[in-house]
Amino acid sequence: MSRFYPPSRPRAVEGGLVARTKRGAMAQHWWSERFVAVLEGIGMGGRLQRGRTYARKGQVVSLDLDVGAVTAQVQGSRARPYRVRIGVAAFGKAEWAQVERELADNAWYLAKLLAGEMPDDIEDVFADVGIALFPTSASDLSLDCTCPDWEVPCKHVAATFYLLAESFDDDPFRILAWRGRGREDLLDNLQAARPDSPTVAADAHTSVPLEACLDRFFSVQGRLPRTREVVASTSLLDQLPPVEVTLRGRSLPDLLRPAYEDPAPP
Repeated sequence: MSRFYPPSRPRAVEGGLVARTKRGAMAQHWWSERFVAVLEGIGMGGRLQRGRTYARKGQVVSLDLDVGAVTAQVQGSRARPYRVRIGVAAFGKAEWAQVERELADNAWYLAKLLAGEMPDDIEDVFADVGIALFPTSASDLSLDCTCPDWEVPCKHVAATFYLLAESFDDDPFRILAWRGRGREDLLDNLQAARPDSPTVAADAHTSVPLEACLDRFFSVQGRLPRTREVVASTSLLDQLPPVEVTLRGRSLPDLLRPAYEDPAPP
């Protein structure tokens, strides 16, 4: 709180969003830990601590994430909750297309994302495209709060950061959605980008509605491959190794030769 305002206690909130962790680190998975570490690394560490108590007491009334912005209402000492907004630049279509191509080319990335997990080195994929998944400096973030505190981030913004990190623990796709690509759209695009995608193969057979081709559904839809006529040849017998089997003085190849000879023309 600014020195120009006397200390005050926040009003109690019923049904607020309460942080799960009561002590220690609030982020559990690597991607959430990375998010908090980035914020602390760009000079917000000391100021973030002030919002930890708010987050654990349930002072955050609501938290909503949309493309490029997180908005929240945080109850302070005044009757009306303060409005918080945390903005970040969303990536454009061309940037996401490059990222999706890189992810689709690696089956490991696709498997991890389909399992609801964030690949450990996914930051490298974004870096190769020339963008950063997580903020790299304070200038990457736009922080606003309607409270009178002049310091940035204030405890209301800090409380929002902590609950945002916990929401990333629950669903890592929220990080990507914040940057402009929702879960369903991302997975659909990754599946479609793979050349061996069953969706791509299925589309080739479902371009025509079934009811439009019922009259020819069971007919041949293309040329069948021509089969080669198999002609028996006695040369196979000549390739046999010596067989010490005779019957009435005749060797085994000689006994089988009539069966391998071409039938006489009618």
